[in-house]
Amino acid sequence: MLKKFSRIYEIFCVVFCIFLIVIFMMAVYNLPPFGNADNPVNNEVSERYINDGLKETGAVNAVTGMILDYRAFDTLGESHVLFIATCAVLILLRKDRPGEAEKSDRLHEPKNDVILQTCAKILVPPIIIFGIYVVLAGHLGPGGGFSGGAIIGAGLILYLNAFGFEKTERFFTVKTYKVTSIGALGTYAFCKMYSFYTGANGIESVIPLGTPGNILSSGLILILNICVGIVVAGTMYTFYAMFRKGGY
Repeated sequence: MLKKFSRIYEIFCVVFCIFLIVIFMMAVYNLPPFGNADNPVNNEVSERYINDGLKETGAVNAVTGMILDYRAFDTLGESHVLFIATCAVLILLRKDRPGEAEKSDRLHEPKNDVILQTCAKILVPPIIIFGIYVVLAGHLGPGGGFSGGAIIGAGLILYLNAFGFEKTERFFTVKTYKVTSIGALGTYAFCKMYSFYTGANGIESVIPLGTPGNILSSGLILILNICVGIVVAGTMYTFYAMFRKGGY
C-alpha cells in the first residue's frame, strides 16, 4: 500500500511541476514587449519619480528617493520582517550557557589559522568603512542601507570566522543587536510618522532637503539609510552566528 501511494505521489509531483511550467511559460509569453511605450509600467507613477523625484526628495539617487520617501512605509515593513525573522532564530537556536557556543565552535573549527586572522585584520576595517560609506552616500549614488548593511555584515562574519565568538562578543552580542535594531527601527518609525503627518495635512516640513549632491541633503533619507543599514548588518551577522553552531 505504501509503495503504491509513493508511486502515485511521484506521478502527482511530476504532473504538478509540468502544470507550473506551462503556467509560467504562458505568463512569460503573454508579457508585453520589452521597451514598449504603452507598457503598464510606463505610467504617471514612474513619470512622477523620474521628473519630480529630485525636487521632492532631494536625493540624487532616484531609487533611494523612491524606497525611502515615496515608498518609505514599505521599506519600514521590510526592515521589521528582518528583525522579526532574526528574533525567531534567536528564540529557537540561542544557547544561554556562557561559553558553550565558543567551545562548540572551536571544537569543530579551531580559530588558530594565522593566514585567515592576518587577512581578517587587514580586510575587515576597510570592508566595514566601505560599508559605512555606501550607507551614508546612498542618496548620492548607488548604495544605501540595504547594500551597505550587507557589506558591514559580511565584514563582521569574516571577523567571526577568523577569531571566533569570544573575541567577536567583545563588541557585538545579543544585547548589542537588540539595542541597535530596536533603536534603528524606532528612529525610522518616528521619522516617517513626522513625514506622514506633515504630508497628509499639507504642512510644510521644517526639515530642509538641502542642496542635491551634498552629503547633508535629501531631508530624512540619510537618517533612514543609517537605520536600515544597522538592521541589515545586524540581521546578516546574527543569522550566520545562529546557524553556525546554534549559539551566539
